Amino acid sequence: MFEKRLLYIAVVIFVTIPFSLDAFNIFSHSYDKLDQKYGSFTEEMRAEMLGEVRQMFYFGYDSYMNYAFPLDELDPIHCVGRGPDHDNPSNININDVLGDYCLTLVDSLDTLAVLGNITEFQRAVKLIIEHVSFDKENTVQVFEANIRLLGGLISGHMLMENDPYLFGENLRPKWYNGELLQLASDLASRLLPAFQNSMTGIPFPRVNLKNGVVDEGVETCTAGAGSLLLELGTLSRLLGDPIYETMARRANRALWSARAKNTGLLGNVINAKTGQWVGRLSGLGAGLDSYFEYLLKSYILFGEEEDYLMFNESYNGFKQYLRRGRTHCNSGYGDHPLYVNVDMHSGNTYTYWIDALQASFPAVQVLFGDIEEAICTHAWHYNVWKRYGLLPERFNWQRLSPDVAFYPLRPELVESTYLLYQATKNPFYLHVGREIIQNINAYTKTKCGYATVHDVIDMSLEDRMESFFLSETCKYLYLLFDLDNPLNKQFSKYIFTTEGHLLPIGSKLRTKPWTDEEFSSKPSCASSFGKESLSGDSVNIPYVAKEAPIFKPNITQPSCDAIDEARHYLLPLRTPYYLQLTESLGLKELSTHVPMSSHAV
Repeated sequence: MFEKRLLYIAVVIFVTIPFSLDAFNIFSHSYDKLDQKYGSFTEEMRAEMLGEVRQMFYFGYDSYMNYAFPLDELDPIHCVGRGPDHDNPSNININDVLGDYCLTLVDSLDTLAVLGNITEFQRAVKLIIEHVSFDKENTVQVFEANIRLLGGLISGHMLMENDPYLFGENLRPKWYNGELLQLASDLASRLLPAFQNSMTGIPFPRVNLKNGVVDEGVETCTAGAGSLLLELGTLSRLLGDPIYETMARRANRALWSARAKNTGLLGNVINAKTGQWVGRLSGLGAGLDSYFEYLLKSYILFGEEEDYLMFNESYNGFKQYLRRGRTHCNSGYGDHPLYVNVDMHSGNTYTYWIDALQASFPAVQVLFGDIEEAICTHAWHYNVWKRYGLLPERFNWQRLSPDVAFYPLRPELVESTYLLYQATKNPFYLHVGREIIQNINAYTKTKCGYATVHDVIDMSLEDRMESFFLSETCKYLYLLFDLDNPLNKQFSKYIFTTEGHLLPIGSKLRTKPWTDEEFSSKPSCASSFGKESLSGDSVNIPYVAKEAPIFKPNITQPSCDAIDEARHYLLPLRTPYYLQLTESLGLKELSTHVPMSSHAV
């Protein structure tokens, strides 16, 4: 049986991948060892990893509750809590996120449900009700408050109300009376001045929660202004109040109407007061990533046609202007495919670095059905991880070195690994997850939790454990290895927000309790197709085009049937291309730099 499998592997590789040994020496490498190494993952290994993730989460969570609660975050080296920097209001690295509202507990609430800890989930709900108040003199970033707090509160509420027995016992305590939804409504109302004070429709980035004063800063990133619809739209439909969804859609449309006329691309920083671009960088990483993610996920959740059409046209633009390398992921010749940062007006390469947030894009590609492309995009980010043991914040793909070397326990690569495993069931992604767990434990674990890595070269640490480590990183790792988790059994019934919060897909959120005629500030994009295309002729309603633009040849079309049967147990990225990628990143020379054998190819 084993010999037959080896024969089949050889046939697949030699028949489906045309090549010349003289032209491409990477094909002379042995590939059987890689297929054998990654082609299976035992039940014992899976159970061991599941146990390690559970321990990882509870070590971080218990440390937060013991040393930091009710403050926002845990400092895991000094074992103390952290709140806003009241002494230095300009410290936006801290004050954009922290606001004296038990952030880590709110953000990790639905992770407790995913782990099946009903008792602690209910205790956490009670603590949130008792301790969280937004009536405080703190100026916070609208985007961070939306995705971490509003998303956590809404998700916790809907898990109790929509399907309380999803994870076994009843999540909803008898005394619960919608308090999380009330908190979410209160928070969203305090964020509204950021929208209402804007003449462009693009929300100002920061607002004071107590008095509604909008911060003087007017520059906001595209993702910050355009990644609000899942949470605000869900809240509107739960409350029957269209104001929140209307403001979020207004922001999305304003950003969309500002895209470059000749390319259809968006920049990364815009002036909320004037609607003029400040940053010309167009890419899939920081400042832009979740805007596109939310267009697709909003369509999945709400079923509004305009969201899909905007995403689809954006995706065509990515393929036309951002994508470099060979035409197809798993066939043909050329460099490994890569999505680079470009100038929004010309489509020319703008920087030679790609940041860690782009590692979430394969998850978006999976949801869109472009599995082969997701495989290639994920493989690139994973191998940058392998090069250092963790993923640097910015990696220069020309110099092959970090431009920004810290790693704040980000979840993006884990999220894509989980989604690709769900799509392919290929054990390769379980191996990736195991390596991630081992490295996080090896490099970031401290006396009281898990710390940000200041520099992936020397593995020096910073005293901060961001809330998304428990909300996303641990959640996705747990779901990757908990094959029988109820959420995995009903995977198509839930969508994850950009903070990893769970929202149920169904008629409840696909039905508006109001009509557009009753509450309408602008025509919808869906009614405006055909008015303008990516070619850029301006018209009265500059939203999206009905027809896709003419592509350059470097295009692969999404299809849920894009992967063949062999990709379920052979390397997802075929061995010759995988070896090409690892060698291009210098991994042969660095394979002994990392602590475990799974780093070595």
